[in-house]
Amino acid sequence: KSQSLKLLWTLKPPNRTFHGHTRLLSSDVYSQYESVRQGKQEIPKYFNFASDVLDKWSEIEKAGKRPSNPAFWWINGEGEEVKWSFEELGFLSRKVANMLTKECGLQKGDRLILILPRIPEWWLVKVACMRAGIVIIPGTSQLSAKDILYRLQASKATCIITTDKLAPAVDSVASQCQLLKTKLMVSKGSREGWLNFTELYQNQSADHSCIKTRIQDPMIIFFTSGTTGFPKMTQHSQGSLGFRPLLSERYWLDLTPSNVIWNTADTGWILTSIAAFFDPWVFGSCIFMHNLPQTDSEVILNTLCRFPIDTLIGAPTLFRMLVQNDLSKYKFMNLKYCMSGGEPLNPEVMEQWKSQTGLDICEVYGQTEVGVICTVFGGMKIKPGSMGKAAPLYDVQIIDKNANILPPGQQGEIAVRSKPIRPLGFFSEYLDNPKKTAESERGDFYVTGDRGVMDEEGYFQFIGRDDDIIISSGYRIGPFEVESALIEHPAVVESAVVSSPDPLRGEVVKAFVVLSPTFSSTDQKSLIRDLQDHVKKTTAPYKYPRKVEFVKELPKTVTGKIKRNELRDKEWGRI
Repeated sequence: KSQSLKLLWTLKPPNRTFHGHTRLLSSDVYSQYESVRQGKQEIPKYFNFASDVLDKWSEIEKAGKRPSNPAFWWINGEGEEVKWSFEELGFLSRKVANMLTKECGLQKGDRLILILPRIPEWWLVKVACMRAGIVIIPGTSQLSAKDILYRLQASKATCIITTDKLAPAVDSVASQCQLLKTKLMVSKGSREGWLNFTELYQNQSADHSCIKTRIQDPMIIFFTSGTTGFPKMTQHSQGSLGFRPLLSERYWLDLTPSNVIWNTADTGWILTSIAAFFDPWVFGSCIFMHNLPQTDSEVILNTLCRFPIDTLIGAPTLFRMLVQNDLSKYKFMNLKYCMSGGEPLNPEVMEQWKSQTGLDICEVYGQTEVGVICTVFGGMKIKPGSMGKAAPLYDVQIIDKNANILPPGQQGEIAVRSKPIRPLGFFSEYLDNPKKTAESERGDFYVTGDRGVMDEEGYFQFIGRDDDIIISSGYRIGPFEVESALIEHPAVVESAVVSSPDPLRGEVVKAFVVLSPTFSSTDQKSLIRDLQDHVKKTTAPYKYPRKVEFVKELPKTVTGKIKRNELRDKEWGRI
């Protein structure tokens, strides 16, 4: 038995405990799970979230041992509503699994790109893919045709599921994707070359046997932005996302089957997979979802007043927006817990929210590669500006450039111990990129690329990125992607993209642009708008530079590399 797992069992779940939740496992997996807890053996060999967790909750539900909460509750703000029990979720997802395997010919290990907004079909497809052993690749609905082309080609996906809104973008690049065989559209209408998702799955049998998957089998691939090059394919296994919450108990969510949790993040990001899929359903909780075509603070506040949501999770931008309102006008029906993740939350926003609602905001810190790293547990002392302590399963440290552990109070890089035993919650690899996979580690640690400091009590504080990644409203944006879009405009000779402070979004994209001489006399305001529109059309709209500054030249090293750190420091007032 590894020492790291032995240490795990000495950790106590915070405050309230609900020890019965581990009993939801199927009998064979449960016995293996208990053996792991008692230190008798390693992690179980086989595990599938759909059969070993969701189907077990369905059995508990049918036996009348779970509250009458739905498992999934969706509204769109226009009167439409969907409520599924775990039994209904199982029934419908088996139909979708049959559609994917029998009608579309997908097999275990095949890859499927899923680009849907916050609609019920997103959850159905995810569960169905797990049943069939199909690898899911989620994407935000803001992706452009160029983004979709890159993802299709890089992932070698054979199937794509999206809406009629994005279907034309897919069609514009599909001829360049020889491996793409099946296109499914979630729509009331039809389109040439596309199968209608709803019509096809509703005619399928609900008799489907869940495929047996090993715990290390690939389950999900996330595309995550880097400082250079295009986004990397970050692969997670059945164990890293599906089994980790079982091992680490209440490692960041304090839920029971009676709870109703609402996560407002985009379906393309890992936070939604964790906070609106795996972790709540481990506890048999109800996942609430609003379609939210736009993030509207009034809609969100009214929803909290009308529905029994007790746990709210969102990016700091959400809470910055909400505190701009007179919160005394709103009486939340059941809200008790608020959590923020994706980027640091300003202490003043936490104070405003607390003074107007009486509720604390607990911070969560994590990454696509490793999930939740630090968190403020329920009942834990909250330190404004701190993102809590290390989450169970992880040994989090502040290290220097030589991977030496630094003492409390000293700034360094936030890192998670990855050797001698790689923790279960870690990504498997950056697919087709062994160099980047190797570079993610230094000594015995996975390095996050974030700088921070730990105090004497083990609380971590985020200082800033150690690279050029921009995190705006919870979205990770690589400068290379924006610069690549800008350089396609005839007015741009070269550009450098960095983060710039913003009171609402935390930070935004700022572009320093060197103009072509032929555009030097062009009206600057109209040219800025033109460049912004160009980037919106070329790549996902959330990446466009909200700030643009024209310069004669960019600062560079003697070897010709752009010194983005100098521009970034200037923006943030550090020089």
